[in-house]
Formats: sequence, structure tokens, C-alpha cells
Amino acid sequence: MGLSFVSRRAMAVGAMVVAGALGLSACGGGGSTSASPSDGASASAPAAAGGPKLVTPGKLTTCTNLPYEPFQFKEGDKVVGFDVDIVDLAAKKLGLTQEIVDIDFAVIKSGAAMATNKCDVAAAGMTITEERKANIDFSEPYFDATQALLAKKGVGVKTLDEVKAKGLKLGAQASTTGLDYVKEKGLDPKEFADSPKELLGLQSGQVDVIVQDLPVVLTWLKKPEIADKFELVASLDTGEQYGIGLKKGSDPILLKAINDSITEAKADGTYEQIFVKWFGKKPGELG
Repeated sequence: MGLSFVSRRAMAVGAMVVAGALGLSACGGGGSTSASPSDGASASAPAAAGGPKLVTPGKLTTCTNLPYEPFQFKEGDKVVGFDVDIVDLAAKKLGLTQEIVDIDFAVIKSGAAMATNKCDVAAAGMTITEERKANIDFSEPYFDATQALLAKKGVGVKTLDEVKAKGLKLGAQASTTGLDYVKEKGLDPKEFADSPKELLGLQSGQVDVIVQDLPVVLTWLKKPEIADKFELVASLDTGEQYGIGLKKGSDPILLKAINDSITEAKADGTYEQIFVKWFGKKPGELG
């Protein structure tokens, strides 16, 4: 999250070995399945001939942090969104179905989710940074991100400098590049565990302004109860890009399938179709 977008043959059933538990909940469903991996960390299943090693045979297990609309969120019992569709491209390329695990974002960005075999990949609106690359392998970028400021109507600010000068209370989502960005600008924001809590903090008056990814803010503003009282006051061009995360020292077959699926989708128009589906605009038209 920023301020942060299988095999050619049938997979043989591999043995699942339960290792230590992370102590974190894993829930949710995605793609065409509603089952979830074990709460405990499990060893990757042996790779079938020509295929990648997977947490669960026949499944591409994806860690994410819900909700983060429009990148990933629940629609009924199903997890949908831009990131879900992007990962589905790789899953289908390798003959797999995608399964989604909802987990704390801090565990994702640290690389622990993949290192302990909670999932094969992470797709959580996650910005590629040098710090994260120390613990995670990333796919090629699949989304150009920017940050935004959302405030109560009439607050009278257009920049972070004005937020600071007026002594307004700023909110940010914990463990995100949005939080890092405003801290680098000399602000000390109140941290919220996830994006819904951050929005609630603004609505309840705990903070006067929040910083969040622009597409998330634009999605919130589609709801009348938000648009009636709040407005986008600034777009912050932070030059971020999202990537699909994999375990450090990732399986080359899986990484190649993800990169190839992104490249091919951008070349044949599929990427633009997915982009318009979730953002209502073509790539490059959001800001």
C-alpha cells in the first residue's frame, strides 16, 4: 500500500507439513474458491514437473489486507478488485485457481507472510521500496501510484505545508508509504491500523485530514455519505509503483509467470480493460 495494481499440467497433490503458527488469523475467499489455508505456517508443496512450488497444490495463495477498495475488498462472500484480477492472470496462465488470505499488512510488507508459507504471493496495493526489497522479491511494476489528502469540506488547505502551518491533525494508515512520506515532510500523523479505521478517524473528528492512496480516496468519494462532507484537497505525486510480492529467493517459474502475465496483459489490451473496470478511467488518467 502506498501513497502505494499454475502449471501447464495438472498439479500433483503434495504433502502439507505444518510448521509453527504465526498466531494471526487467515480468512477470506477469492477467485473461484472460498477455502482458506491453515492458520499455521506450512511448508511449500513440492513442485510438479515444470511447475512452481506452492503452499497448496493447485492453488495460487495470495496474501492481502482487506478491505482496500478498489484493489481488494469483499463483494458478498467473494474477494474482488484490481489486484485480484491482476493475480488471476498469472494463476490462469499456470492452470491454478487463486485463493486469498486476509492478513495484517505489516506481516505482508515485512516478508514474514511469504517466508512462513502463509501464501505464495502478496497483492495488497504494495509499493515497491528498497526497504521492502530486502525481505521480499517483487514482480515488475503493475500500477503507478500516487497519494492524496482527504479532508472535511471547507478546511482550507491544499498542501501538507498548510496542514502543518495550521496545526491540523493528520491521519495515516500504519505501515504504509503514505505514512512514511508525511513523516519525511516533518509531520507526526496519528496512525490507524487499516484504511477503514483511518476513514472512521476522519469522520469522527479524531483527525482533520488523512493521507491515503489516490484510487482509494476516489473510491470513497463515490459514496454520497463521504462526498457530502469530505473532499479531495490535494494529490501528491510520490512516484510510487506497486508490485506483486514473493518470498525472498522466489521460485523463478512463479516470478516469470507473474511478470509475463503483466507484460502480455499490457500488450494485448487486457490490462487496460481491468484498469477501466475498477477505476473508471484508462491508465494515466487517474491523477
